[in-house]
Amino acid sequence: MKFKLIAFAALFSLVSYAASAQNPKVFLVKPERLSEVKNKVKAGDAQTKAWVNHLIKDANKYLTEKAASVTDKKQVPTSGDKHDYMSLAPYYWPDPSNPSGPYIRKDGQKNPEINDYSDHKAIDNTTKAVKYLCLAYYFTHDEVYAKKVAELIYVFFLDAATKMNPNMKFAQAIKGVNDGRGTGILDSRAFVDVVSFIDLIDGSKAWTNTDKSQLKAWFTEYYEWLSDSKNGHDERNAKNNHGIWFDTQMLGVGLYLGKEDAVKEYLKSTIARVDVQQETDGRQPLELVRTAALSYSTFCLDAWFTAATLADNVGVDLWNYKTKDGKGIKTALDWLLPYAMGDKTWTYPQIHEYKKGDFLTLLIKANSKYKEDKYRAAIDRLQSDKEDYLDEILYGR
Repeated sequence: MKFKLIAFAALFSLVSYAASAQNPKVFLVKPERLSEVKNKVKAGDAQTKAWVNHLIKDANKYLTEKAASVTDKKQVPTSGDKHDYMSLAPYYWPDPSNPSGPYIRKDGQKNPEINDYSDHKAIDNTTKAVKYLCLAYYFTHDEVYAKKVAELIYVFFLDAATKMNPNMKFAQAIKGVNDGRGTGILDSRAFVDVVSFIDLIDGSKAWTNTDKSQLKAWFTEYYEWLSDSKNGHDERNAKNNHGIWFDTQMLGVGLYLGKEDAVKEYLKSTIARVDVQQETDGRQPLELVRTAALSYSTFCLDAWFTAATLADNVGVDLWNYKTKDGKGIKTALDWLLPYAMGDKTWTYPQIHEYKKGDFLTLLIKANSKYKEDKYRAAIDRLQSDKEDYLDEILYGR
Protein backbone atom coordinates (compact mmCIF):
# COMPACT_ATOMS: atom_id res chain seq x y z
CA MET A 1 0.00 0.00 0.00
CA LYS A 2 1.22 3.51 -0.77
CA PHE A 3 1.27 4.82 2.81
CA LYS A 4 3.45 1.88 3.89
CA LEU A 5 6.05 2.71 1.29
CA ILE A 6 6.09 6.34 2.38
CA ALA A 7 6.39 5.38 6.03
CA PHE A 8 9.29 2.99 5.56
CA ALA A 9 11.16 5.44 3.34
CA ALA A 10 10.79 8.09 6.00
CA LEU A 11 11.87 5.70 8.72
CA PHE A 12 15.18 4.77 7.21
CA SER A 13 16.15 8.21 5.97
CA LEU A 14 14.93 10.19 8.98
CA VAL A 15 16.42 13.23 7.22
CA SER A 16 18.20 15.92 9.22
CA TYR A 17 15.07 16.43 11.34
CA ALA A 18 15.83 13.33 13.40
CA ALA A 19 19.25 14.49 14.50
CA SER A 20 18.46 18.13 15.12
CA ALA A 21 15.17 17.84 17.01
CA GLN A 22 15.31 18.48 20.73
CA ASN A 23 13.97 16.01 23.26
CA PRO A 24 10.20 15.60 22.84
CA LYS A 25 7.61 16.51 25.45
CA VAL A 26 6.19 13.27 26.84
CA PHE A 27 5.18 12.12 30.32
CA LEU A 28 5.05 8.31 30.26
CA VAL A 29 8.59 7.82 28.99
CA LYS A 30 11.85 9.69 29.45
CA PRO A 31 12.16 12.18 26.57
CA GLU A 32 15.84 11.35 26.34
CA ARG A 33 14.95 7.74 25.63
CA LEU A 34 12.96 8.62 22.50
CA SER A 35 15.77 10.87 21.28
CA GLU A 36 18.24 8.06 21.89
CA VAL A 37 16.15 5.60 19.86
CA LYS A 38 15.81 8.06 16.99
CA ASN A 39 19.55 8.65 16.93
CA LYS A 40 20.29 4.92 17.01
CA VAL A 41 18.07 4.37 13.99
CA LYS A 42 19.84 7.17 12.15
CA ALA A 43 23.21 5.62 13.07
CA GLY A 44 22.09 2.29 11.58
CA ASP A 45 21.64 0.19 14.71
CA ALA A 46 20.00 -2.98 13.37
CA GLN A 47 18.07 -4.00 16.50
CA THR A 48 16.64 -0.53 17.06
CA LYS A 49 15.68 -0.30 13.39
CA ALA A 50 13.84 -3.59 13.71
CA TRP A 51 11.89 -2.37 16.75
CA VAL A 52 10.89 0.91 15.11
CA ASN A 53 10.15 -0.90 11.87
CA HIS A 54 7.67 -3.06 13.80
CA LEU A 55 6.12 0.04 15.37
CA ILE A 56 5.59 1.60 11.95
CA LYS A 57 3.92 -1.57 10.65
CA ASP A 58 1.51 -1.59 13.59
CA ALA A 59 0.83 2.14 13.32
CA ASN A 60 -0.03 1.71 9.64
CA LYS A 61 -2.93 -0.56 10.62
CA TYR A 62 -4.68 2.39 12.25
CA LEU A 63 -4.48 4.62 9.18
CA THR A 64 -7.52 3.06 7.55
CA GLU A 65 -9.63 2.55 10.65
CA LYS A 66 -12.80 4.57 11.16
CA ALA A 67 -12.58 7.14 13.93
CA ALA A 68 -14.57 6.02 16.98
CA SER A 69 -17.16 8.04 18.89
CA VAL A 70 -19.26 7.44 21.98
CA THR A 71 -22.24 8.54 19.90
CA ASP A 72 -21.92 5.34 17.86
CA LYS A 73 -23.59 3.29 20.59
CA LYS A 74 -27.15 2.05 20.28
CA GLN A 75 -28.02 2.69 23.93
CA VAL A 76 -28.81 6.06 25.50
CA PRO A 77 -27.78 6.90 29.11
CA THR A 78 -30.44 8.05 31.55
CA SER A 79 -29.26 11.61 30.87
CA GLY A 80 -30.76 11.23 27.40
CA ASP A 81 -27.46 12.33 25.89
CA LYS A 82 -25.47 9.89 23.73
CA HIS A 83 -22.42 12.08 24.21
CA ASP A 84 -22.17 10.74 27.77
CA TYR A 85 -19.90 7.73 28.09
CA MET A 86 -21.61 4.60 29.42
CA SER A 87 -20.62 1.02 30.19
CA LEU A 88 -21.71 -1.95 32.29
CA ALA A 89 -19.89 -3.34 35.29
CA PRO A 90 -18.02 -6.34 33.82
CA TYR A 91 -18.45 -8.77 36.72
CA TYR A 92 -22.21 -8.39 37.27
CA TRP A 93 -24.73 -10.86 35.87
CA PRO A 94 -28.49 -11.45 35.90
CA ASP A 95 -29.61 -13.22 39.08
CA PRO A 96 -30.92 -16.71 38.12
CA SER A 97 -33.20 -16.69 41.17
CA ASN A 98 -34.57 -13.24 40.30
CA PRO A 99 -34.18 -12.64 36.55
CA SER A 100 -35.92 -9.26 36.61
CA GLY A 101 -34.07 -8.08 39.70
CA PRO A 102 -30.70 -6.41 40.30
CA TYR A 103 -27.60 -7.95 38.80
CA ILE A 104 -25.30 -9.91 41.10
CA ARG A 105 -21.50 -10.04 41.30
CA LYS A 106 -19.33 -12.87 39.98
CA ASP A 107 -15.81 -11.57 40.51
CA GLY A 108 -13.42 -12.26 37.65
CA GLN A 109 -16.14 -13.57 35.33
CA LYS A 110 -16.92 -11.06 32.59
CA ASN A 111 -20.53 -10.85 31.48
CA PRO A 112 -20.45 -10.85 27.63
CA GLU A 113 -23.31 -8.34 27.74
CA ILE A 114 -20.67 -5.64 28.32
CA ASN A 115 -19.70 -5.98 24.66
CA ASP A 116 -23.13 -4.69 23.64
CA TYR A 117 -22.02 -1.31 24.98
CA SER A 118 -19.39 0.01 22.61
CA ASP A 119 -18.05 3.05 24.47
CA HIS A 120 -15.26 1.19 26.26
CA LYS A 121 -14.04 -0.10 22.90
CA ALA A 122 -14.17 3.45 21.53
CA ILE A 123 -11.87 4.66 24.31
CA ASP A 124 -9.52 1.69 24.01
CA ASN A 125 -9.22 1.88 20.23
CA THR A 126 -8.79 5.65 20.14
CA THR A 127 -6.19 5.88 22.88
CA LYS A 128 -4.11 3.00 21.53
CA ALA A 129 -4.22 4.34 17.98
CA VAL A 130 -3.21 7.84 19.12
CA LYS A 131 -0.23 6.44 21.01
CA TYR A 132 1.09 4.39 18.09
CA LEU A 133 0.45 7.06 15.48
CA CYS A 134 2.07 9.82 17.55
CA LEU A 135 5.16 7.67 17.98
CA ALA A 136 5.17 6.83 14.28
CA TYR A 137 5.05 10.54 13.45
CA TYR A 138 7.91 11.24 15.85
CA PHE A 139 10.16 8.63 14.24
CA THR A 140 9.26 9.38 10.61
CA HIS A 141 8.00 12.97 10.53
CA ASP A 142 5.45 11.71 8.01
CA GLU A 143 2.32 13.89 7.96
CA VAL A 144 0.07 10.91 7.26
CA TYR A 145 0.36 9.86 10.91
CA ALA A 146 -0.29 13.28 12.40
CA LYS A 147 -3.26 13.75 10.08
CA LYS A 148 -4.82 10.52 11.36
CA VAL A 149 -4.19 11.51 14.98
CA ALA A 150 -5.91 14.84 14.38
CA GLU A 151 -8.88 13.04 12.84
CA LEU A 152 -9.21 10.62 15.76
CA ILE A 153 -8.93 13.40 18.34
CA TYR A 154 -11.42 15.59 16.49
CA VAL A 155 -14.08 12.89 16.29
CA PHE A 156 -13.68 11.58 19.84
CA PHE A 157 -13.02 14.80 21.78
CA LEU A 158 -13.76 17.93 19.73
CA ASP A 159 -16.50 17.65 17.09
CA ALA A 160 -19.82 18.91 18.47
CA ALA A 161 -21.64 16.12 16.63
CA THR A 162 -19.55 13.22 17.93
CA LYS A 163 -17.47 14.27 20.96
CA MET A 164 -17.62 12.65 24.36
CA ASN A 165 -18.81 14.79 27.24
CA PRO A 166 -15.92 15.20 29.74
CA ASN A 167 -17.27 12.95 32.47
CA MET A 168 -17.65 9.30 33.40
CA LYS A 169 -21.01 9.56 35.21
CA PHE A 170 -22.48 6.48 33.59
CA ALA A 171 -19.46 4.18 33.61
CA GLN A 172 -19.70 0.57 34.86
CA ALA A 173 -23.36 0.74 35.78
CA ILE A 174 -24.96 -2.21 37.58
CA LYS A 175 -28.40 -2.98 36.15
CA GLY A 176 -31.11 -2.61 38.75
CA VAL A 177 -28.73 -0.91 41.18
CA ASN A 178 -27.27 2.28 39.66
CA ASP A 179 -26.65 4.19 36.44
CA GLY A 180 -22.89 4.44 36.97
CA ARG A 181 -20.31 4.55 39.74
CA GLY A 182 -16.86 5.78 40.66
CA THR A 183 -15.39 2.38 39.86
CA GLY A 184 -16.14 3.05 36.20
CA ILE A 185 -13.47 5.76 36.01
CA LEU A 186 -11.07 2.86 35.56
CA ASP A 187 -12.42 2.63 31.99
CA SER A 188 -10.73 5.91 31.06
CA ARG A 189 -7.27 5.23 32.49
CA ALA A 190 -5.79 5.14 28.97
CA PHE A 191 -6.58 8.85 28.53
CA VAL A 192 -3.14 9.26 30.09
CA ASP A 193 -1.67 7.86 26.86
CA VAL A 194 -3.37 10.62 24.89
CA VAL A 195 -2.11 13.47 27.06
CA SER A 196 1.34 11.91 27.32
CA PHE A 197 2.05 11.42 23.63
CA ILE A 198 -0.06 14.04 21.84
CA ASP A 199 2.68 16.67 21.86
CA LEU A 200 4.80 14.39 19.65
CA ILE A 201 2.82 15.74 16.69
CA ASP A 202 3.53 19.37 17.56
CA GLY A 203 4.72 21.18 14.46
CA SER A 204 2.60 19.10 12.13
CA LYS A 205 0.42 20.94 9.63
CA ALA A 206 -2.45 18.67 10.64
CA TRP A 207 -2.34 19.64 14.33
CA THR A 208 -3.32 23.29 14.61
CA ASN A 209 -3.19 25.69 17.54
CA THR A 210 -6.99 25.60 17.59
CA ASP A 211 -6.94 21.80 17.91
CA LYS A 212 -4.45 22.03 20.76
CA SER A 213 -6.39 24.65 22.67
CA GLN A 214 -9.68 22.78 22.24
CA LEU A 215 -8.18 19.52 23.50
CA LYS A 216 -6.70 21.35 26.50
CA ALA A 217 -10.14 22.81 27.19
CA TRP A 218 -11.71 19.34 27.07
CA PHE A 219 -9.20 17.91 29.52
CA THR A 220 -9.55 20.97 31.76
CA GLU A 221 -13.25 20.17 32.14
CA TYR A 222 -12.49 16.50 32.62
CA TYR A 223 -9.86 17.25 35.29
CA GLU A 224 -12.38 19.41 37.15
CA TRP A 225 -14.98 16.65 36.95
CA LEU A 226 -12.53 14.08 38.32
CA SER A 227 -11.64 16.48 41.14
CA ASP A 228 -15.13 17.62 42.12
CA SER A 229 -17.67 14.90 41.30
CA LYS A 230 -19.02 12.29 43.71
CA ASN A 231 -17.82 9.53 41.39
CA GLY A 232 -14.36 11.06 41.37
CA HIS A 233 -14.30 11.30 45.16
CA ASP A 234 -15.46 7.69 45.48
CA GLU A 235 -12.74 6.41 43.17
CA ARG A 236 -10.03 8.50 44.79
CA ASN A 237 -11.00 6.96 48.13
CA ALA A 238 -10.72 3.39 46.81
CA LYS A 239 -7.99 1.53 48.63
CA ASN A 240 -7.26 -1.12 46.00
CA ASN A 241 -5.98 -0.79 42.41
CA HIS A 242 -8.83 1.58 41.56
CA GLY A 243 -7.44 4.29 43.80
CA ILE A 244 -3.95 4.30 42.32
CA TRP A 245 -5.30 4.08 38.77
CA PHE A 246 -7.42 7.14 39.57
CA ASP A 247 -4.26 8.89 40.70
CA THR A 248 -2.59 8.21 37.36
CA GLN A 249 -5.30 10.20 35.61
CA MET A 250 -5.04 13.10 38.04
CA LEU A 251 -1.26 13.12 37.65
CA GLY A 252 -1.15 12.66 33.87
CA VAL A 253 -3.88 15.15 33.03
CA GLY A 254 -2.45 17.57 35.57
CA LEU A 255 0.94 17.44 33.86
CA TYR A 256 -0.65 17.94 30.45
CA LEU A 257 -2.45 21.04 31.73
CA GLY A 258 0.75 22.48 33.18
CA LYS A 259 -0.31 22.03 36.82
CA GLU A 260 3.09 20.90 38.12
CA ASP A 261 2.58 22.35 41.61
CA ALA A 262 -0.82 20.65 41.91
CA VAL A 263 0.74 17.37 40.76
CA LYS A 264 3.44 17.60 43.44
CA GLU A 265 0.81 18.29 46.09
CA TYR A 266 -1.41 15.45 44.86
CA LEU A 267 1.50 13.01 45.03
CA LYS A 268 1.47 13.28 48.82
CA SER A 269 -1.80 11.33 48.87
CA THR A 270 -0.45 8.89 46.28
CA ILE A 271 2.59 8.16 48.45
CA ALA A 272 0.32 7.63 51.45
CA ARG A 273 -1.34 4.73 49.58
CA VAL A 274 1.83 2.63 49.87
CA ASP A 275 1.23 2.03 53.56
CA VAL A 276 -2.44 1.15 52.93
CA GLN A 277 -2.05 -1.10 49.89
CA GLN A 278 0.96 -3.20 50.90
CA GLU A 279 2.19 -5.52 53.60
CA THR A 280 5.81 -5.26 54.72
CA ASP A 281 6.83 -8.21 52.54
CA GLY A 282 5.32 -6.62 49.40
CA ARG A 283 2.00 -8.44 49.23
CA GLN A 284 -0.98 -6.37 48.07
CA PRO A 285 -3.75 -7.83 50.27
CA LEU A 286 -6.71 -6.15 48.59
CA GLU A 287 -5.66 -7.68 45.27
CA LEU A 288 -5.06 -11.11 46.81
CA VAL A 289 -8.74 -11.48 47.77
CA ARG A 290 -9.76 -11.30 44.12
CA THR A 291 -10.55 -14.43 42.11
CA ALA A 292 -7.67 -13.57 39.76
CA ALA A 293 -5.26 -12.47 42.46
CA LEU A 294 -2.04 -12.87 40.47
CA SER A 295 -3.45 -10.84 37.59
CA TYR A 296 -4.76 -8.12 39.89
CA SER A 297 -1.49 -7.94 41.84
CA THR A 298 0.26 -7.31 38.51
CA PHE A 299 -2.42 -4.85 37.40
CA CYS A 300 -2.10 -2.82 40.59
CA LEU A 301 1.68 -2.77 40.31
CA ASP A 302 1.28 -1.55 36.74
CA ALA A 303 -0.67 1.42 38.11
CA TRP A 304 2.12 2.11 40.60
CA PHE A 305 4.73 2.02 37.83
CA THR A 306 2.61 4.44 35.80
CA ALA A 307 2.26 6.79 38.76
CA ALA A 308 6.00 6.60 39.43
CA THR A 309 6.82 7.43 35.81
CA LEU A 310 4.50 10.44 35.95
CA ALA A 311 5.99 11.53 39.28
CA ASP A 312 9.45 11.59 37.65
CA ASN A 313 8.27 14.62 35.68
CA VAL A 314 8.11 16.74 38.83
CA GLY A 315 11.17 15.31 40.55
CA VAL A 316 9.36 12.96 42.96
CA ASP A 317 10.96 9.50 43.28
CA LEU A 318 8.29 6.87 43.87
CA TRP A 319 10.50 4.13 42.47
CA ASN A 320 12.77 4.10 45.51
CA TYR A 321 10.34 5.35 48.13
CA LYS A 322 9.98 3.08 51.17
CA THR A 323 8.06 3.36 54.41
CA LYS A 324 9.93 2.88 57.67
CA ASP A 325 8.94 -0.79 57.67
CA GLY A 326 10.08 -1.36 54.06
CA LYS A 327 6.91 -1.06 52.00
CA GLY A 328 7.41 0.29 48.49
CA ILE A 329 7.06 -0.36 44.76
CA LYS A 330 10.27 -2.34 44.52
CA THR A 331 9.32 -4.45 47.55
CA ALA A 332 6.01 -5.32 45.88
CA LEU A 333 7.77 -6.19 42.62
CA ASP A 334 10.31 -8.43 44.33
CA TRP A 335 7.58 -10.29 46.22
CA LEU A 336 5.61 -10.87 43.01
CA LEU A 337 8.59 -11.79 40.82
CA PRO A 338 9.00 -15.52 41.63
CA TYR A 339 5.25 -16.14 41.42
CA ALA A 340 4.80 -14.31 38.11
CA MET A 341 7.76 -16.22 36.67
CA GLY A 342 6.37 -19.56 37.88
CA ASP A 343 9.32 -20.22 40.18
CA LYS A 344 7.09 -20.38 43.26
CA THR A 345 3.64 -21.92 43.49
CA TRP A 346 0.83 -19.37 43.63
CA THR A 347 -1.44 -20.21 46.57
CA TYR A 348 -4.07 -17.50 46.08
CA PRO A 349 -7.03 -17.64 43.66
CA GLN A 350 -6.37 -17.36 39.92
CA ILE A 351 -9.38 -18.54 37.95
CA HIS A 352 -8.02 -17.82 34.48
CA GLU A 353 -4.69 -18.02 32.70
CA TYR A 354 -2.11 -15.48 33.84
CA LYS A 355 -0.72 -13.25 31.08
CA LYS A 356 3.04 -13.20 31.58
CA GLY A 357 3.34 -10.58 28.84
CA ASP A 358 1.81 -8.05 31.24
CA PHE A 359 4.56 -8.81 33.73
CA LEU A 360 7.21 -8.52 31.01
CA THR A 361 6.26 -4.87 30.56
CA LEU A 362 6.76 -4.26 34.27
CA LEU A 363 10.13 -5.98 34.19
CA ILE A 364 11.37 -3.88 31.30
CA LYS A 365 10.32 -0.72 33.12
CA ALA A 366 11.90 -1.97 36.35
CA ASN A 367 15.16 -2.85 34.64
CA SER A 368 15.36 0.64 33.16
CA LYS A 369 15.22 2.03 36.69
CA TYR A 370 16.95 -0.49 38.92
CA LYS A 371 19.46 -2.15 36.54
CA GLU A 372 19.58 -5.41 38.51
CA ASP A 373 20.63 -8.76 37.06
CA LYS A 374 17.54 -10.55 38.36
CA TYR A 375 15.25 -8.34 36.28
CA ARG A 376 17.39 -8.67 33.17
CA ALA A 377 17.46 -12.46 33.58
CA ALA A 378 13.68 -12.59 33.99
CA ILE A 379 13.22 -10.42 30.88
CA ASP A 380 15.42 -12.77 28.87
CA ARG A 381 13.34 -15.76 30.00
CA LEU A 382 10.01 -14.17 29.08
CA GLN A 383 11.29 -12.79 25.79
CA SER A 384 12.03 -16.30 24.62
CA ASP A 385 8.29 -16.45 24.01
CA LYS A 386 7.53 -12.80 23.30
CA GLU A 387 9.74 -9.84 22.52
CA ASP A 388 7.87 -6.67 23.38
CA TYR A 389 9.35 -4.26 20.88
CA LEU A 390 7.30 -1.25 22.04
CA ASP A 391 8.51 -1.53 25.63
CA GLU A 392 12.06 -1.87 24.37
CA ILE A 393 11.62 1.35 22.37
CA LEU A 394 10.10 3.25 25.27
CA TYR A 395 12.20 2.01 28.19
CA GLY A 396 15.31 0.26 26.86
CA ARG A 397 17.24 -2.68 28.22
